Amino acid sequence: MISLSLIVSLVVAGLIFWLLWWGLGAIGLPQPFDKVIRVILIIAAVLFLINLLMGIGGHPLFSGPVFTR
Repeated sequence: MISLSLIVSLVVAGLIFWLLWWGLGAIGLPQPFDKVIRVILIIAAVLFLINLLMGIGGHPLFSGPVFTR
């Protein structure tokens, strides 16, 4: 069953990634830098979601003091 803390962490992470995405568009970086930063942001978001979903199964992708709940 999905816990409340999981839902809250997904909402907060989604808000943070959305604000970063919006901020990159508002800054108006030159084209190659904008694409590179957006790709890095997408990779970070995907890794976060994979880690969160694997943590539900008991085997998080990243473990350590930063990634523990």
